[in-house]
Amino acid sequence: MTDVDTLDGLRALVAEAEAAGTAEARWRAVAAVDPALVEHIIHGGSADVPSDSGVSQVVAVGTGASPGVAMGVVCLTTADVLDAVDRDEDALLVREETSPTDEVGMRMAVGILTARGGVTSHAAVVARGWGIPAVVGVPDMVVADEHVTLGDLQVDAGTMMSIDGRSGEVVVGAMEATEPSGLESVPELSVLLEWADEVRGERVGVRANADRAEDAARAREFGAEGIGLCRTEHMFLGNRLPLVRAFLLATSPNEETEALEALGAAQREDLKAVMVAMAPLPVTVRLLDAPLHEFLGEDGPEGWREHNPMLGTRGIRLAVLREGLYRMQVQAVLGALDDADGAGVHAHAAIMLPLVSTASELALVRGWVLDEIETWDPVEPLLVGTMIETPRAALLASEMAEHADFFSFGTNDLTQMVFGLSRDDVVQRMMGAYLELGLFPADPFAHLDGGVVAPLVAAATRSGRMVRPGMEVGVCGEHGGDPESIHLLVKAGVDSVSCSPFRVPVARLAVAQALIDLDG
Repeated sequence: MTDVDTLDGLRALVAEAEAAGTAEARWRAVAAVDPALVEHIIHGGSADVPSDSGVSQVVAVGTGASPGVAMGVVCLTTADVLDAVDRDEDALLVREETSPTDEVGMRMAVGILTARGGVTSHAAVVARGWGIPAVVGVPDMVVADEHVTLGDLQVDAGTMMSIDGRSGEVVVGAMEATEPSGLESVPELSVLLEWADEVRGERVGVRANADRAEDAARAREFGAEGIGLCRTEHMFLGNRLPLVRAFLLATSPNEETEALEALGAAQREDLKAVMVAMAPLPVTVRLLDAPLHEFLGEDGPEGWREHNPMLGTRGIRLAVLREGLYRMQVQAVLGALDDADGAGVHAHAAIMLPLVSTASELALVRGWVLDEIETWDPVEPLLVGTMIETPRAALLASEMAEHADFFSFGTNDLTQMVFGLSRDDVVQRMMGAYLELGLFPADPFAHLDGGVVAPLVAAATRSGRMVRPGMEVGVCGEHGGDPESIHLLVKAGVDSVSCSPFRVPVARLAVAQALIDLDG
């Protein structure tokens, strides 16, 4: 029973357990703390304000996608954000939805607010990874060229607005907020998390989803035991987008080769930085998996235009059509390992193939990967695994295991495909009504579905291990940082969960609590 939800309660609990000096007392303390308290300590939040206090009131409520409170002037473009920063003003980036072209504005903003999207949308995933407050999927919010409307209310660019990334509340004006305490200023929390790690032992690890060296370093500060998901497509945001576009739009072998060389050099440099930051802990590198519209725009050029890009030429499918892509990425991984070794750092990496549906496509592309590894002849062997994120792959996990050294469940896409719901569209249009009517017990993108998705993870894990006994199984979807989902995943038998760096402390506690519950 997690009934300790205040900082004073945490301090008293830790003091009592330290005085007792027993493992039983430490475990009881771990089991008693609400994971939401850990999140609040790290991110802070909005304060309870009486309705007659005169403080600006809530004008809209969306989906809280990344916790914390952000207050800044409304900026409708990246250029607006940069202008605000130049004026020494905090900027709140407000968009219909975000894409990789917004990367600079997202990084410079104090918070992100979008009209579309859910907890696994581009804005939500990036914001959580960077520890930036975000609210997404705000009903009746329309973003125009110089203003945003919330129902009947028009808010001009440059107006002060606030968001609470936990509750989803949006306020015009300043929001009363509590400052984050941070791990360093609450030693009792650090002690509790060490006890949680003691409970976990070697049973279930906690890793981070991280794509930049600074994210990897932050994840280590929060106690991550490696990187469970390094999304290589996130290394091509912002000013790297032209490199990907040049490859995709190449019209001759020479153009494609030149584009791949440029991509490979950039990828090798970035991967080395991530591996060095995380060494000697392992880094699982997922080869490119992004819907084409994120690189080419919504419409895309003729020949690449897709009506449903989330189910289009993504992941391993693009690699099958353009064989040089994954070969280049494997060479970049191997080169990064060599570069790290040359710098006196012993890094470890594994390669993960995404969005697989058939054993034959997995076998084909794995063969290319192994060819590149053999040509490079690394100091130590690299594991080559796959993400299980399509229902077919999960149901045929035993076939997949014949061609994979490990599994990692991508629960974002697995949930999307099991339910037949667009993870970017349903929140704004229907999720509220479904939850209000009791048609869904919870948003399945926020909390893992216990009816089908969690049992599917458990069944696929068992099937895979029947073919490869002892095969490592992880989870790298956003559910890997949600306490409710973690309980289901631990019960399903996974070896590790991976989540954004800022969710690692929560996951460390939640995994320990799940194991205590499992042990009875």
